[in-house]
Amino acid sequence: MHVQPVPLPTGEPAAVFDGVARWITSSPLRDLVAAFGGQWPTGDSPSLLAWLDAFSAAHWDFRRGGERPDAAEPALAPAVKAVVEESAAALGMVESRPPRHREYQHLIVLGGLAHACVRRTAYAAHLLRRGTVAEGVGVLGSYRPLSDAELAIPVVRGCATEVDVLDLGVRAAFGVRAPVASNGDVRTYQPAEGPAVTVLAAPSSDPRLRRAHTADTQLFWAQHATLKKGDRVLVVTAPIYVPFQHCDAIRTLALPYGCTVDTVGVDPRAVDDSLPEPVLTPGRYLQEIRSAIRSMRHLVAALA
Repeated sequence: MHVQPVPLPTGEPAAVFDGVARWITSSPLRDLVAAFGGQWPTGDSPSLLAWLDAFSAAHWDFRRGGERPDAAEPALAPAVKAVVEESAAALGMVESRPPRHREYQHLIVLGGLAHACVRRTAYAAHLLRRGTVAEGVGVLGSYRPLSDAELAIPVVRGCATEVDVLDLGVRAAFGVRAPVASNGDVRTYQPAEGPAVTVLAAPSSDPRLRRAHTADTQLFWAQHATLKKGDRVLVVTAPIYVPFQHCDAIRTLALPYGCTVDTVGVDPRAVDDSLPEPVLTPGRYLQEIRSAIRSMRHLVAALA
């Protein structure tokens, strides 16, 4: 069954507050809080976001500072699992949806675990072959070392970092062999047809505490791209990450540069690969709903 998801905020500053308020006060999120015994508070969006951040830390944070694959899966009652799955679908985290527009100035692919890097680069190439138009493609990653589990994936043999896998994925998906330009952390390829594809390895904005995260990669790409007011940017990720990574892109790209952002998740049916589809559990959906809440909190704070 297709579910019309709760709309996400747009990039216009005046509309951000309304968009965030609509998402964080939506029935699916209220139902989820109630399923975990929460009493819905009163207050404006900043205070509600602070409350949701604390509530989700207590009930939906299974990473405890670790990486996503290391998160423990919670033991939930069947009725609670059903609420989680229904809420995730209604919040736009389950189904892939096509881009809103045909033409964009920029298409950017976000990195992730190794299988996601291969899948997302392939999906970006698929979108361009099927009629989506972009003037340039940016593929955003970091020097995060691959885990033992990632290194065991046959298709990424020979890669050591996330950006290595993204580079491999670009060469396979776009039919390119050698970059036409290479400058340290940035490599640019020119396919026989279509726009240039640039692979970037972003540094962390706080290297003493953590690796580069999504916002770091988006900011690093913006420093190398020519973003103009009114440009359309299409972001490709996985459906489960669409809310939080979309809001990161609104904060790092739409607000400072005046561009518009659409974010889509990969449709695995459109990508011909041999990688196993990851199992998306209730615990993973809860974790990424928390990520979306925190991203929206950062977004609202950026407007204060």
